[in-house]
Amino acid sequence: MKVLISGGGTGGHIFPAVSIANALRAIDPSCDILFVGALGRMEMERVPQAGYPIIGLPVRGIDRRKIWRNVGVAIDFIRSMRQVRKIIREFRPDVGVGVGGYASGAAMKVAARMGVPILLQEQNGFAGVTNKMLKNDAAKICVAYEGMEKFFPAEKLILTGNPVRQNLKEGNKKDAIKYFNETFGVNFTAERKTLLIIGGSLGARTINDSMKANLQALIDSGVQIIWQTGKYYFEDCKQALNSQLSTIICTDFISQMPQAYALANVVISRAGASSISELCLLGKASVLVPSPNVAEDHQTHNAMALVRRDAAILVKDIDALSDMVPTALDLIGNDDRIAMLEQNILTLALPDSANLIAQEVIKLAKK
Repeated sequence: MKVLISGGGTGGHIFPAVSIANALRAIDPSCDILFVGALGRMEMERVPQAGYPIIGLPVRGIDRRKIWRNVGVAIDFIRSMRQVRKIIREFRPDVGVGVGGYASGAAMKVAARMGVPILLQEQNGFAGVTNKMLKNDAAKICVAYEGMEKFFPAEKLILTGNPVRQNLKEGNKKDAIKYFNETFGVNFTAERKTLLIIGGSLGARTINDSMKANLQALIDSGVQIIWQTGKYYFEDCKQALNSQLSTIICTDFISQMPQAYALANVVISRAGASSISELCLLGKASVLVPSPNVAEDHQTHNAMALVRRDAAILVKDIDALSDMVPTALDLIGNDDRIAMLEQNILTLALPDSANLIAQEVIKLAKK
């Protein structure tokens, strides 16, 4: 069986794609998997790290501000489609899997035209532009939220949830404390509560600015803090801290997320689909700050699906500077509220997503 998987741009697309590939390999170790991504984007680094080959396309997103630049975008898209035709003729996939992102649009459109059955995986509660464009080409569309027939043909939909990194449940508190103390030179203990701040795979300016604006309150709280800034904001955030503190870790990237989640009592996060799926799977109390800089404001839709069920707290991006840290500190001091949020968010988890999607991919391949 040969499977072509395409998508990327952010961790929200890459982690589900890799999880689906891992699930396929677990079912059929001889399965031949090839990824197609966008040159210069993070999938070109992360996918090989996960052990899979990837080919990059010269594809990029539409420029909504400088419209004239989209002439070049269109030319790159056509070039990418030509390259995909060559890839498909040489690789001869039995099935294509699109997870969203620029590359997915070119790869899956060409695959469908060349007679390859395709499956789409939509992570968000508000469908992305690429997957909406491909809805008529897809044989099956796997979704994470109910009510997605407003975007896609109902007969193609399968509610599977979002695949997440398979090792997330492997962390434990004792090992986490040892790891963070030894790696970052802090003095974390099991007795103090821990606040985890994650702004998505690329970081989040608003979340980082809100942390910097409230550093003294965070220090005074006595709470242990693991703050992932993203590589673009790291130096600025590190400078704002101004000194090494035994209760605050400031890092551009957390390589051991299972340990970070194991230690966290409360999580501050953007509301990307993958982040929310991880919080649901692990049953974490969270303060969500949806990014306003995404298509159709889909992160707010993602967050509200939890807020409506008392499974998370929402702070608007525009209010984050004044409200984010006080809301998180108020929550971390309220054990009853934490317990309620943990209980409610666990009911929304769909833990076997990657395997369910892999089974659908195999059915299409066999046809």
